[in-house]
Amino acid sequence: MTDDNHEQDGHENVPSRQRRRFEGISSRAYEHPADRSALVALRKLSGFDTVFKALSGLLPERSLRLLFLSDSVRVSDQQFTHLNDMLRDACYILDLEKVPPMYVNQDPQPNAMCIGLDEPIIVVTTGLVELLDEEEMRAVIGHEVGHALSGHAVYRTILLFLTNLAIRIAWIPLGNIAILAIVTALREWFRKSELSADRAGLLVGQDVRASMRGLMKIAGGNHLHEMNVDAFLAQAEEYEAGGDLRDSVLKILNVLPRSHPFTTVRAAELKKWAESRDYQRIMDGHYPRRSEDRDTSVTDSFRESAAHYTSTVKNSKDPLMKLVTDIAGGAGDLGGRVRRGFGGFANGGGSAGGSGSGGTGTDTDTRPDTDTTEDRRPDGE
Repeated sequence: MTDDNHEQDGHENVPSRQRRRFEGISSRAYEHPADRSALVALRKLSGFDTVFKALSGLLPERSLRLLFLSDSVRVSDQQFTHLNDMLRDACYILDLEKVPPMYVNQDPQPNAMCIGLDEPIIVVTTGLVELLDEEEMRAVIGHEVGHALSGHAVYRTILLFLTNLAIRIAWIPLGNIAILAIVTALREWFRKSELSADRAGLLVGQDVRASMRGLMKIAGGNHLHEMNVDAFLAQAEEYEAGGDLRDSVLKILNVLPRSHPFTTVRAAELKKWAESRDYQRIMDGHYPRRSEDRDTSVTDSFRESAAHYTSTVKNSKDPLMKLVTDIAGGAGDLGGRVRRGFGGFANGGGSAGGSGSGGTGTDTDTRPDTDTTEDRRPDGE
């Protein structure tokens, strides 16, 4: 850190490191535009305010805290001291005055979460602690502190509760449909919030390669000698640009039940931001402050989100996004392009149409179910 004076805000035991501190930084500095716009859309969802207010008063947060206190190991100066140092360091760098309680939970599945209604709690699993090295773990803890600073913990807690509730009342058709509508909207926001928190993790670790390695290990396990960051990022390029319109539809179907974006996509998004002028300006000390949050224009936030989506669609290499761009640009023979994009599937007949139908049905039935473990863990990293 550039500032060695740690005798403040309860961070006096934080070790000195050559990392920049962002005093008074607002979460707006690192929040992904899609995160903010998805949250706005979520709040406009019919019935969400009613559910939110009801659950805010009914959720057993005290029970949740007691559960972790009684059946996990609390990080402190006496337990998991290296994690405690990283936590205090992350809070110091992002200038989060109150250090959240942090617990290590016995679970071989690599996972981390930040939950809580009144005050955030950070939980990491033993599987994650054993998988990552110090710098990779530092980025993950910074990721969770970023969630805390952004106020994400409240919505994440409600998503966790509603997901479990939807499973329990699946036998009630109408009730389940109503809850699933909110869960689907929450998941859409949740995926976008992960992109914001990844940026916060980079601001804390200030080592983009470590952040990449961490995401790569979450995808492929502790076999770093067998993996390559550049090749991993090439997968993201292939994923976005490859295939035809059928693949574009399958991508949407695959991601809908997930709580997180795909790891290759997260890595590519983070690398893009790390190379941007916005990131460099933050590192140079030019960033929005929390003291200015109350003066922030909602209209400007909407405009920024809209500009982001326009740019994303325009620059995307995905076949479906290209088609959307062409429609907006008034391109001709769109019907023919759709038919060719689906490889004959849109014709509804002939051998090509039959083959396309069979292939699409097989992929839709199998591919979304390959990540059932994460689907049950809406708050994991």
